[in-house]
Amino acid sequence: MTPPARLPVAGARAVRRAAVELVRADARAFVRMLVLNTAAAGAGLAAPWLLGRVVDTVVAGGGAAAVDHLALALAGCALAQFLLTRYGRLLGHRFGERTSARIREQFVSRALALPAATVERAGTGDLAARGTGDVPVVGATLRDAAPEVLIAVLQTVFLLAAVLVLAPLAGAVGLLFLLGIPVAARWYLRRAPAAYLAQGETHSRLTGTLAATAAGARTVEALGLQERRTEVTEAVAAEWLRSREATLALRSVLFPAVDVSYVLPVVAVLLTGGLLVGHGAGDLGAVVSCALYLRQLSAPLDAILQRMENLQSSRASFARVEGLAAPPAPPEAGGRVPDGDRIEVSGVRFAYDAGGSDVLHGVDLSVRPGERLALVGPSGAGKSTLGRLLVGVERPREGSVTVGGVPVAELGPELLRRHVVLVTQEHHVFRASVRDNLLLAAADADDDRLLAALDAVGATWAAELPAGLDTPLGAGRYELDGSRAQQLALARVVLADPHTVILDEATALLDPAAARLTERALAAVLSGRTVIAIAHRLGTAHDADRVAVLDGGRVTEIGPHDDLVAAGGPYAALWRTWHGTPPEGAAPPPARSPGPEGAVPGASGPGAPGPDADPGVTREPAG
Repeated sequence: MTPPARLPVAGARAVRRAAVELVRADARAFVRMLVLNTAAAGAGLAAPWLLGRVVDTVVAGGGAAAVDHLALALAGCALAQFLLTRYGRLLGHRFGERTSARIREQFVSRALALPAATVERAGTGDLAARGTGDVPVVGATLRDAAPEVLIAVLQTVFLLAAVLVLAPLAGAVGLLFLLGIPVAARWYLRRAPAAYLAQGETHSRLTGTLAATAAGARTVEALGLQERRTEVTEAVAAEWLRSREATLALRSVLFPAVDVSYVLPVVAVLLTGGLLVGHGAGDLGAVVSCALYLRQLSAPLDAILQRMENLQSSRASFARVEGLAAPPAPPEAGGRVPDGDRIEVSGVRFAYDAGGSDVLHGVDLSVRPGERLALVGPSGAGKSTLGRLLVGVERPREGSVTVGGVPVAELGPELLRRHVVLVTQEHHVFRASVRDNLLLAAADADDDRLLAALDAVGATWAAELPAGLDTPLGAGRYELDGSRAQQLALARVVLADPHTVILDEATALLDPAAARLTERALAAVLSGRTVIAIAHRLGTAHDADRVAVLDGGRVTEIGPHDDLVAAGGPYAALWRTWHGTPPEGAAPPPARSPGPEGAVPGASGPGAPGPDADPGVTREPAG
């Protein structure tokens, strides 16, 4: 069983580097947004200063005309601030939308580039949570929170500078009372990243648990596991709730501390300024302007602090999204192209967990081009694991698996599927047209080639589709049953045109009628190719050229079916168990004809080994 694992999470440095790269990708728009918002923040300083001048004019006995001029100037500055802010926000939203689109595109391409084994071990819940939860959070932050925080930071800097310029002493006293905000923010920021990362991880586990329970609902009901699954779900949900409460506790300390820090500076400026004005050491209009500036400071600080939660949550989400950017890179094949079709397995040892025990122990196997080889053995012998190594899904801990002298796991996807393709009982129909589903295997194929591939696997139903190759498939569209979906998957194999096909019970989940249709399609696909059949049922092995017996992660014997039965070794014991033990002295029972579990066609097709091949029987040591 493959142990659970986690998809990688990017570190703080990688997140900062990714954010800088996103800004560089649309640098011109970012600069325009910055200039406009700076101008808007500057225009916003005019209103409190002009109000101070109004106070001074009235105190000095100025007339209504002077006050009217100041009022008109104040209205003009307010209008300029409004227009600059509005246009700056518009540019900010456009920048955010384009950047969000880049993140979504990167996520899809990175998710598709992940090794299949990595996704399987982590579980689809984690990847789904990142795609449906974290990516939208990052996108919304870039579209809404980031421009708003940028504007608020500029306004804050300008307001603080204005306070110190107009009334240095009173302003300095007022700013001292603002120190509670950075203290509370620092306390929050030291704890928030870990808390939000933990919240994201528990959300992924909850998503995965719910998805697994829903997918296996019938099995849960049939085996009476409802109570057990409920307990598991409740435990994961409780863990998720605790992580949510932890982030809520942080916010419950931050926001009250900030609210108090807004009022104290205004009170301090008014008291200090009043004393200074009373002793003739200050200007009343400047004190009023400073008080208004400090009162106005609450708006941008509120925006920053309220968005701080979004930014911390988004930072955690960004780390999870960006974590897909740098999975462990496998060694490259160095541009080498396989020389020939021969598959060699040499001294292979493999464990799913780096610290776990080996599943395969020194496996050696050679597969000749055009050969039909069946891998058999008891459950847990390592058959499917060896199949995953042969197709490059996993890579050996020791030893090598090569095709044409090149390690299979080091071949790129395009080159790999021209050599080796795995066909299993699991198949996927993408929510796209028939054409798009087929072009996954051969992007440059024209319609004639696509139709020929469908015809080769007996997919006559394709001609009856309402829109032909453009018919959309998937839930809520034209839905394919199990046999038709498998035929579509086999048509992709025809288009990929590999020299070797690995079968892992390709028809085991189909009903007998559908399985017979699929077997005929398989026969067309396998003709002239090397076939390695992972035979969980021995009916598949009878017609193979050779049978390799695995037991305990080792190849214990290998040879033709009849020779292995006559040798009386492990395979003969399996065969007798499969057919029932015959009476002593009785002739062996006739071979059971291959059933609908995925038969291997006989070795009479093109490329089959001739009579001079004489594979013989090889008994491998058990140790």
